[in-house]
Amino acid sequence: MSKTFYQFLMTQRNPGSYDPIAEFANNAFFDQAFPKQSQDFNEISKYLELNGNYLPSMTVFDDAWQKYLETNTHS
Repeated sequence: MSKTFYQFLMTQRNPGSYDPIAEFANNAFFDQAFPKQSQDFNEISKYLELNGNYLPSMTVFDDAWQKYLETNTHS
């Protein structure tokens, strides 16, 4: 069974990093309402557009999603 996007994102956490995906992961960790069980791009994207004020740009989500897809196809 493949990981949810949130599970993948948590592997990218690094509180000391300034990498945009690591910062996204760090902030998503504290987001109580993040759709943790979702593997759906549109659902997560819509959520972040409405609630992801900690995300400087949706491009960061797009880049993280691409990495998520790459890791899910190799596992």
